[in-house]
Amino acid sequence: MKTICLYFEIHQIIHLRRYRFFDIGADHYYYDDFENERSITDIVQRSYMPALDTLLQMIKESNGYFKVALCLSGVGIESLEQYAPEVIEKIQELAKTGCVEFLAEPYSHGLSALGNEDSFKAEVKRQSKKIKEYFDYTPKVLRNSSLIYSDDIGRMAADMKFKGMITEGAKHVLGWRSPHYLYHCALAPQLKLILRDVTLSDDISLRFNNSEWEGYPLFAEDYINKIASQPDEEQIYGIFMNLTALGIEQPLHSNILEFFKALPECARQRGISFSTPTEVCDRAKSVDDFSVPYPLSWRDEERDISTWLGNSMQREAFNKLYSIADRVRIANDPRINQDWDYLQASDNFSAMSTKPVPVGVDRGIYSTPFDAFTNYMNILGDFMSRVNALYPADIDNEELNALLTTIHNQETEIETKDKEIVLLKAKAEKLASESDKLRAKLGQSAGYEKTGKAKAKSASTKAKTTTTKKAATKKA
Repeated sequence: MKTICLYFEIHQIIHLRRYRFFDIGADHYYYDDFENERSITDIVQRSYMPALDTLLQMIKESNGYFKVALCLSGVGIESLEQYAPEVIEKIQELAKTGCVEFLAEPYSHGLSALGNEDSFKAEVKRQSKKIKEYFDYTPKVLRNSSLIYSDDIGRMAADMKFKGMITEGAKHVLGWRSPHYLYHCALAPQLKLILRDVTLSDDISLRFNNSEWEGYPLFAEDYINKIASQPDEEQIYGIFMNLTALGIEQPLHSNILEFFKALPECARQRGISFSTPTEVCDRAKSVDDFSVPYPLSWRDEERDISTWLGNSMQREAFNKLYSIADRVRIANDPRINQDWDYLQASDNFSAMSTKPVPVGVDRGIYSTPFDAFTNYMNILGDFMSRVNALYPADIDNEELNALLTTIHNQETEIETKDKEIVLLKAKAEKLASESDKLRAKLGQSAGYEKTGKAKAKSASTKAKTTTTKKAATKKA
């Protein structure tokens, strides 16, 4: 049976303010609060709330036939906490339906998977913890920022015990193969890989409102028929996009929400189901490994990482940033950690891209890629000086490595203890339950005993009474 695996990404750019060279060392606040509030308020009104209301309506009207996955970055959740808590409440309402799965991703929506393995793993754990806190769900499937994936990243995901990952069905990797199957990581076969169907996803997110597109106008019935017409053995259709596709990239007046509302019934009529990523990983069998020696992504025609690391400015900023990753972890200062999350966000690096900018893309405060690089490096210079003040740069690498080893051992020990605590709690709960059952049984037995004694006493009394009556009658 063919199934659609649909997911939406929710992430919010943290806008940096204009930061001059002379601000370094004098001002440690890097953000444009006005623009951050303005932009997320706009997105919430034009996209998030109407889109989430529609998804909830689709779940209810289809009686759970429709299912969807959501992926929220940690910094995205923080922005919603501050400026749009109603969005979080709406997502919590969606979570209660049981038809929504939440995916793991790096907290910062950054490039840590390419820069520092320990930072990447720590970020994913923090984001998963936040998802559990807000939506009472522990992610089982990982989605890296912008679907960035390689064999090494897959290995890291497997190390963290994820069932699967979502990535791009890039043609230069797939070759003659179809994205409509379940694959597995070349270095860790236990990690399943669900691939994004580029055409089906972009038909909605990029082309839906394009009147010059040969597929315009796109109707739900035609879209489902396109899936139904594929070979029977091709059963998994990964359709992934930003939630802003519903309302921003494709404006509400294009009837994008009406298109989505019609999908469940059209799919049901053609015998096509909806599945969450975990359901796909559990039910389908992998057909082959998906070998990716060099990182891929879902961005631009190349489907690689050139959007963020394609020129010397981007690579310089990236290398400078992650040169202090270990020191940030050791310092473990709350304010430093928050700035670290915001400075890691991939948006900061895409602003420095010298690739042709798509029509309609706004660079914000930056006039050129060099302008974005200069502003970012000024901020990074101040940030690095603060990190070095907490953990001096003159401490040699040998001492740093010793500290990192100690921290790693402590983290491992803590994880082991946490597992032991969970097992002991489960054992204690089992013993408490058995104890309660035993008490109930003993109470029941005592009740029976009392009842028996009472009956015996009653019978004895009755017998005595009868004997007395007989004796009295005999005397008379």
